[in-house]
Amino acid sequence: MSNGLIAILRGITPEEVIPVGDALVSAGIRTIEVPLNSPRPLESIGLLARYFETDDRVQIGAGTVLTRQDARAVHGAGGRLIVSPNFDVEVVEETVSLRMASWPGVFTPSEAFGALKAGATGLKIFPASIMGPSGLKAIRAVLPKNTLVYAVGGAGPENFKTWIDAGANGFGIGAALYKPGRSAEAVGEIARRCVASLLVAQAH
Repeated sequence: MSNGLIAILRGITPEEVIPVGDALVSAGIRTIEVPLNSPRPLESIGLLARYFETDDRVQIGAGTVLTRQDARAVHGAGGRLIVSPNFDVEVVEETVSLRMASWPGVFTPSEAFGALKAGATGLKIFPASIMGPSGLKAIRAVLPKNTLVYAVGGAGPENFKTWIDAGANGFGIGAALYKPGRSAEAVGEIARRCVASLLVAQAH
C-alpha cells in the first residue's frame, strides 16, 4: 500500500474501471481493490492488472474475499492483493501461498494475533467506525511494533489525523471516493483531496 490509501471500488463495472483506475493512479492512489460482490469483478481486476502491469508502484486486487477459491480466482485474473471483511485462516494461508498481499478484517486482539500468526501482510480494522480511534490505540499497544494497520469504514480526510495518532498506518476509502455512476473525473478530484489531506495529517 504505497502511500497509505487503498481505493475500494465497490459496484464498479469493467466498462468504467480503466478510466476510474487511471484517475486514481494519476491522483496518487496506487492500491486499488475491486470487491468480489461488484459486477463481473474478475474481469475488472484483469483489465486493471493488464493496464498497469508495467507500473510496479500499482497494486491491484480484490475485496470481500471469503474463500480459498476466491483467492485463487483473483490470482488467476492477475490480482496481487486480497482484502477480506473478516479473518479466515484458510484465506490468509492460501493468499500467502500464492505470494499475494493479505489484508484480513479484524476487530479483536484475538483476531489480530491470529491473522498475524497465519501470515497476514497487515490488518484491516473493520468496521473502524465502531472500534473508534480509542479502541485502535488500545489494541495497537499490544501488537508487534512493525504491524501495518489500516482503518476501513468511518475513516476519511476529516479524521485522518486522529486515526494516525491512534496508530493507523493507512486507510481504505470506499463510498466516499467511488459510488456506481460517479465519473472518473469526479473520482480523481476526490482522490486528490484525500491524498492531500493524508499528507497533511502525516506531516503533523
